[in-house]
Amino acid sequence: MAFSSSDDDSQQRFALGFLFALIALVVSSVVGVTVYKQRSLARAPLVEPAAMVVAPAGTLVVSEDEVARVVVDGGLVRFYFASGRADLAPGAAPALADVSRAVAEGRSVVVSGFHDATGDAAANAQLAKDRALAVRDALKSAGVPEDRIDLRKPAVTQAGGNNAEARRVEVTLAPR
Repeated sequence: MAFSSSDDDSQQRFALGFLFALIALVVSSVVGVTVYKQRSLARAPLVEPAAMVVAPAGTLVVSEDEVARVVVDGGLVRFYFASGRADLAPGAAPALADVSRAVAEGRSVVVSGFHDATGDAAANAQLAKDRALAVRDALKSAGVPEDRIDLRKPAVTQAGGNNAEARRVEVTLAPR
């Protein structure tokens, strides 16, 4: 039985169409799974050992590059600030409360302020200090006694990394 040339063309077009549809399905599935996993990770609660500080991260978006937020990583809490500002993120209260509970259990805290490389060095140093004082005041408001808060100026206040990561105050839990 002989096939005509139009039957061959029709079968080839069908095969190519089927192949492209299959590739599109695989690509869209991979993209969908990736997006789903990223969103799930962003919403996942922090899980840490019982002795560690646990708190959700709060975010205040000033612009796409300027974000104030709180990140809890074990016995270290990082308060990130928008450029030129010393305002704590709105979600800072749970982290502050957890630090207060840790202090009530006998720990103390060390507060250190950092700044980015943009702008005037003297103004940045003052801003790093103002941010550290703002965190100290927030800790005092959360019930942490002032004598359990140690303000320490880091040897190098200009932090590395990108500017958004550099604008931070670190609160470290320390044994009493």
